[in-house]
Amino acid sequence: MIRLPTGDIDLLAIGETVLDLISQEEIDDLAKAKRFRKYLGGSPANIALHVAKLGGRAAVVSKVGAGAGGIFVRRELERGRVLTDYLRSDPVAHTTLILVARSQRTPDFVAYREADFRLTPAEIPSEAISRAKVIHASTFALSREPCRSAVEKAFQLAQARKKIISLDPNYSPRIWPDREEAQAVLRHLLPYATLTKPSWDDAVRLFGADQSERAYIDLFHRMGPSIVLLTMGQRGALLSTPEGITAIPSRPIQVADATGAGDAFWAGFIVALLDGHSFRDSALFAREVVERKLTTIGPLPDFIDRQQIYDTLARL
Repeated sequence: MIRLPTGDIDLLAIGETVLDLISQEEIDDLAKAKRFRKYLGGSPANIALHVAKLGGRAAVVSKVGAGAGGIFVRRELERGRVLTDYLRSDPVAHTTLILVARSQRTPDFVAYREADFRLTPAEIPSEAISRAKVIHASTFALSREPCRSAVEKAFQLAQARKKIISLDPNYSPRIWPDREEAQAVLRHLLPYATLTKPSWDDAVRLFGADQSERAYIDLFHRMGPSIVLLTMGQRGALLSTPEGITAIPSRPIQVADATGAGDAFWAGFIVALLDGHSFRDSALFAREVVERKLTTIGPLPDFIDRQQIYDTLARL
């Protein structure tokens, strides 16, 4: 088990809070999209939202524009009961916009970045770090300065306060074309992390397609985190802890929308872990949450009864 820190915020998400425009058509090529619907986006923000939907307390440290896009995402966070006390509004930059193809696989997307990467180290509130149990960030946020330095400051403060640190290695060459630089930055920052959850696609994009599952896991462990959770889509997941590797098999479901599935899984794992469950049981809880997301077009309902999920797991 892991030592659980104290705090009145379960998860503090550092990094991108963006405006997603997701195609209403199910397509693999974004160029074929004709109609879009707007949603709150950004992996850290989505994880915070899922934690709140599961009954946890979550907050974001991020930067949006002061205009209509920023107003929309702030309202969506607040409607989802995510604390926005630490959400900054940039009076000049626009809210980052991402066009996304709705797909059953890893979706095609294009990002128009402005406000998200302008978060500075001076805008990381020490009070928020002290209040949180888990500090979470993504590789998207590390791809540009000054946000990269802002995340590092948050991790330094969190490490000094013995918090759980979670870093999602969701590397994409579309966001960060220089893979060698991305690898160097991750080698620098992953030693702060307690947990990391690479997907199979993340691992392939970072290290190439010629590695085995165990080799990818070992590569991430060598960069620092003691807990590595490799998700592999229909092939399930592998959970690696100091006690060994546990397979978490997938189950046959009808996928309606894969957008945000990784965020739902990660939020479920963190919530169950903070509830005092084992790593394996936390991963099984996360599987239940992600299956709900995969079979739902768009976001999950505003409230998810996590005790009902625990009761379901108890009957397995």
